[in-house]
Amino acid sequence: METRDNKTGNDLNRTGENLVVKNDLRNARREGITRGALITGLISVFFIIGLGLILYSVYKRDHNSQLTLMENQKLLFTEQLNERDSMINDWLNTFDEIERNLNEIKQKEKIINVQASDSEFPKEKKEQVLADIKYINTLIEENKKKIAQLNAQLKKSGNTIAGLQTRITDLEATMKQYETQIAGLKATLVEKDFQIEQLNTQMFALQDTLVQKTETINSQTDKLNQAYLATGTYKDLREKGLVSKEGGFLGLGRKESLIEDFSDSLFDRIDVTKTRTIPVNSKKAKLITEHPTDSYQMIRENENTIAYIEIKNPSEFWKISKYAVVQVVK
Repeated sequence: METRDNKTGNDLNRTGENLVVKNDLRNARREGITRGALITGLISVFFIIGLGLILYSVYKRDHNSQLTLMENQKLLFTEQLNERDSMINDWLNTFDEIERNLNEIKQKEKIINVQASDSEFPKEKKEQVLADIKYINTLIEENKKKIAQLNAQLKKSGNTIAGLQTRITDLEATMKQYETQIAGLKATLVEKDFQIEQLNTQMFALQDTLVQKTETINSQTDKLNQAYLATGTYKDLREKGLVSKEGGFLGLGRKESLIEDFSDSLFDRIDVTKTRTIPVNSKKAKLITEHPTDSYQMIRENENTIAYIEIKNPSEFWKISKYAVVQVVK
């Protein structure tokens, strides 16, 4: 009986121990599950954070690339707009120049019509009309060149501006209209016996006549201002055949005089309006030819040398003769 009771007590003890062990196992399992869940949660958090960083890096890189691309596109569009604005400003300036030329053409055309309607139509008005027509033709040619330039620029730019193209077409038509009107004015002038070619011929003839008269006057003036000069010792002048000694008695008191028959080639030609001095550079000097004594003066360099003869009054000096012969003593 006692043995059975002991056995029963032992069984109870084992059962208690088993319960304790089971409880410990349950607690350990719970702790393991909790730890695993915590570790798994941490891993998930780190994974999400890492993935977020990667995605943010990719986003930022793409965002920066897009910003750079947008900035480049903005700069390109700005340059294109500036270029377009500059081109349009150039076109507007050209249009203004063409309009100014057109206004001038209109004014000149009115003046020509008024002058051409004059029944007398004097020569002065005819010449003015010719000048005005020539000026109008110049303005028309300038406008045609500017219009052609506008057309070329418009095609090259690749821009399609309907209003601008229409304006250019209108200007071309206006230029043709003015060309027709100017041709009509020329025809009117011909009908009024206004021969432009004849006037040009007369003008050229007058110019030729004027040139000839001017040359004649210059030639005559040169001759009037031309004089002849010879300088040298008595021996030099005698050998040239310019001077000789005459008069006196028994070889005494003979005086140098200019030979009557001589050649102009023996003299130096000078212009009396430009020659105010005659170089001498000698001990003594005297004029063989006759000149008023108050019209010139011997200028000395020192007591022993006469430097030159100063012509104080050219008109008086050359009044008696256009020949001057100076005898010097070295």
